[in-house]
Amino acid sequence: MGVLGRRNKPAAAGVAVVALTAVVCLLPVIARAQLRVGFYDATCPNAEALVRQAVAAAFARDTGIAAGLIRLHFHDCFVRGCDASVLLTVNPGGGKTEREAAPNNPSLRGFDVIDAAKAAVESACPRTVSCADIVAFAARDSINLAGNLFYAVPAGRRDGRVSNETEALLNLPPPSFTAKELTDRFR
Repeated sequence: MGVLGRRNKPAAAGVAVVALTAVVCLLPVIARAQLRVGFYDATCPNAEALVRQAVAAAFARDTGIAAGLIRLHFHDCFVRGCDASVLLTVNPGGGKTEREAAPNNPSLRGFDVIDAAKAAVESACPRTVSCADIVAFAARDSINLAGNLFYAVPAGRRDGRVSNETEALLNLPPPSFTAKELTDRFR
């Protein structure tokens, strides 16, 4: 039995590795499965309208805010996914945050609009709507207000709790890039 037991251990380890690999491969599918249009219909039915109102008010004061909110969403998604980590002002591990990184500071804007939208949503539905979804809704509403289409945004994102400058520097092109360098980078 000892010999058979030893032979089964490598086989069991192989099965465990295959099972673990399968689970890891399914994580993106599982994560996407959480996102759906109408995610807040039952828990905060006015969430998207409240965000839209905050964005529209800011747009009425400054139409350029639309580009700022789209860029805010883009910069958030390129570091750790669309988790609102770009909004964080403290890095739990110490050091600077994504918000303070050269590709974001001082040019990234729209934080005040997200704060206003979050305040309106929190007033209506405390601790229900993620900041990550608010950023996504605000980007969508900016595109719409700028004269383009309105599209449904799947929601259900979770807010990140980690934000550090190094990850932003690694994932975002620096502000000094030329148009050719940007094109090459995104190719």
